[in-house]
Amino acid sequence: MATDAVVREDLSSEVKAVLQRLVGYCCANDWSGYDPYDALNSRVLEKLPFVDSRPFRIAVTQFLKRSPVNLRPVLAVAKTQNPKALGLFLSAFSQLAAAGIKDYAHHCAQLTERLEALRSPNESYWCWGYSFPWQTRTVIVPSGQPNLVCTAFVADALLHAYEHCRRPRYLAMATSAAEYIIDKLYWSDSCSIAGFAYPLSTVHNQVHNANLLAGALLCRISRHTGERRFLTPALKAVRYSVSRQAEDGSWRYGEGRSQGFVDNFHTGFNICALYTIMCELRSDEFKDNVKRGFQYYYKHFYLKDGSVRYFHNKTYPIDIHAVAQSIITPVVLHDLSPSLIELAASVFRWSITHMWDPRGYFYYRVLRSGTIRIPYMRWSEAWMVFAIAQLLCTLSQESTNPGTSILENCT
Repeated sequence: MATDAVVREDLSSEVKAVLQRLVGYCCANDWSGYDPYDALNSRVLEKLPFVDSRPFRIAVTQFLKRSPVNLRPVLAVAKTQNPKALGLFLSAFSQLAAAGIKDYAHHCAQLTERLEALRSPNESYWCWGYSFPWQTRTVIVPSGQPNLVCTAFVADALLHAYEHCRRPRYLAMATSAAEYIIDKLYWSDSCSIAGFAYPLSTVHNQVHNANLLAGALLCRISRHTGERRFLTPALKAVRYSVSRQAEDGSWRYGEGRSQGFVDNFHTGFNICALYTIMCELRSDEFKDNVKRGFQYYYKHFYLKDGSVRYFHNKTYPIDIHAVAQSIITPVVLHDLSPSLIELAASVFRWSITHMWDPRGYFYYRVLRSGTIRIPYMRWSEAWMVFAIAQLLCTLSQESTNPGTSILENCT
């Protein structure tokens, strides 16, 4: 037991040191940076006559995303503060402060002020969108246009801030975001099919991580406010997405023709959201889904050397967002199996060896042929701050008896 305590303390010290350097880098850059999908922020490209072409917008976005050389300065793409990134930072620092680690709590006020300033314009609700326009296969989403995923992460961060400092305004903002989700995004066209529109309120599709993230947020809001009206749409959409889980435990990204892929971090979102819903409702309704989901996740995304896959069926690219989620998922589930912290730690240590820059940030991707060393504030740094903070919070807690694990034989 003494040896375990020493190992735990060594890991905690290593995690603290990396987090301090990483937060220092992000703060020095005013929480602002580039994004893999920000090509359409280019002041050069916007002047071209074919920028209105959907194939061109997709092609240029994918080109910049895949390029190992950062061409954004040449194309006059500005660094921006992204609300989702700010939400991840706020969640991380609020959770650390609640766990007694107050080193970063002084950033919370600045982050909430920026989130207030960056709310989507011309909306009566509190809601948020990305700091760049982005072209999907079917629609273009304008910069700042509110969407479910961005709004859900920001609202979740505001709940973490509220839980830490009990400022009623934060709860009111998060509740308004929840009202936006059920009033503007919820839809149902049959007895069993329901969902939350994404990426626009007019797109009534079935994206499972969107349904489950929204469901988890609405359950949290219901617990804090006592308002049960949030639960009916939440559970109808959640039960629909749960019904679409495959027998092997996996989920397609969505039910659309082009949404049949299975990837790391969206699968992780689904598992963590379902576990959050179980905890918020004090229900074991989704226990089997969490178990099967994690069994699949562990089997298909974790590799023996500590690295993780992006897609379920191929090793490359190794993406930092998938790395972060592969730390977060076992940390969220750690009460269910004591070995999960070791799993998260193995991914953390691999990332430090292979994706950490001594200047204080994480690289974007490791490819079969090399590494894309560009730092991306939302995709890379904010997600790793959030992941490492959650790992540190858990390491700082006293060991508890996990009881009988619902994840027996997963790892």
